[in-house]
Amino acid sequence: MSTVEIKKGKNTTDMTVGSPLKHLVWFAIPLLLGNLFQQMYNMVDSIVVGRYVGATALGAVGACGSLSFLFFSVCMGLATGVGIIVSQYYGAGNEKRMKETIANSVYVLLSAAIIVWLLAMLFAPSLLRLLKTPPEMIEDSIAYMRVSCCGLIGIAIYNGVASILRALGDSKTPLYFLIVSSIINVVLDLLFVRAFNMGVVGVALATIIAQYVSAIACLIYACLRVSYFRLGMKDLIPRKDIIFQSYKLGIPVALQNSMIAVSCIALQGVVNTFGATVVSAYTIIGRIEQLVQQPYGSLGIALTTFAGQNVGAGRHDRVKAGYRKSVMLALVFSLSLIPIAYLFGEQIIRIFVTEDVVVSLAVKALRINSLGYFALGMIYVPRAALNGCGDTGFAMINGITEVACRVGYSQILTRLPFLGAYGIWVTTLATWVTTAIVCVYRYKSGKWREKAVVSATEREVKGTVREKNTLLNSNAS
Repeated sequence: MSTVEIKKGKNTTDMTVGSPLKHLVWFAIPLLLGNLFQQMYNMVDSIVVGRYVGATALGAVGACGSLSFLFFSVCMGLATGVGIIVSQYYGAGNEKRMKETIANSVYVLLSAAIIVWLLAMLFAPSLLRLLKTPPEMIEDSIAYMRVSCCGLIGIAIYNGVASILRALGDSKTPLYFLIVSSIINVVLDLLFVRAFNMGVVGVALATIIAQYVSAIACLIYACLRVSYFRLGMKDLIPRKDIIFQSYKLGIPVALQNSMIAVSCIALQGVVNTFGATVVSAYTIIGRIEQLVQQPYGSLGIALTTFAGQNVGAGRHDRVKAGYRKSVMLALVFSLSLIPIAYLFGEQIIRIFVTEDVVVSLAVKALRINSLGYFALGMIYVPRAALNGCGDTGFAMINGITEVACRVGYSQILTRLPFLGAYGIWVTTLATWVTTAIVCVYRYKSGKWREKAVVSATEREVKGTVREKNTLLNSNAS
């Protein structure tokens, strides 16, 4: 198949040339801001519920957090797979295949979202009871889960469009729409909970309205401003090879996320046996961890795009350079968080709740987890590089590792008399360290070099075209 040289526009970034560190940092900053705004959904939910409804309602929201992630992870994983394919074809210069991938992503993402939504509505109550959710929380948990899962189609649309835009090197546009939707979320949270007294249902409703706003706005922008989204009838013809490739790359990531969610659900089941106080503390630490993970996640998405474009162009040397720079950034960030956790832990926890018994427990838990933040970063960095190169099959191994660790460690550590409930957070720490070792080992094995979607012939053509264009531009200047 012939390759068409892509014209680089102001809304795209070619990461196959230039400083790896500069590309990673400037690409990750909008991602980080966007992720922080996205986390505002959860943070505001927790603060509003904790302050105005109570600690029990806050625990009810937290009790279904892992289950929500299980359902959402399918759409997010498939969106990641689509983005990987687009980034590699962008790096290789194949516009035709890019458009075909974007068109077929509609069939992949929407069908998955509808199926998962139906399953969530049917089985969420049974799963929450299976997890031994405390009786005083179960009704609120079911209500929150059912309403929030109505946002699955919006999540699929937003994540699909955002993943494609990021694959093209545009990490700023998704940020703008998230800022708007975050403001909407905050306003609606306060309106539904404080003014209308809707409790956890109001919080969930505010979140899904904000999700649909960001999804629709992002899609309209992409269709109007990004030429690759202007699809003809030929592009919209279902392509079995692209749909297969999207599932091949996306399903392992989705299953990895699902297995991580399953491991968190299993741990949530252990947490629930310790009672409402521990559940509330665990929920607060979970919210803080979500914030802590945003820089790692943002760096990971940046590295996935960087690795995808460069492996598509056959630049393995730049993939390795990007990996090294990412490790350095993760280390600096991780070391800066430990003193914050130890010096200001109580002030951070009191943002969420005021009950002294919950605060005391959560502060100690935060200090335990902070010691493993670099290990957490070293899960994100190697995994991101592997995903970008098309080695998403490893995601299954990664997911299995997390399941085994969370289940195994929690059964042992929480039963040690000198740990008790604190074994929950030691389990998290041990899981991060073990999984990080597995991820680094996989990257060092070098198997990612053989996983690119783009063929060697396409890369050779791309290289020839780029050399000619560089020469022409030099002569013109």
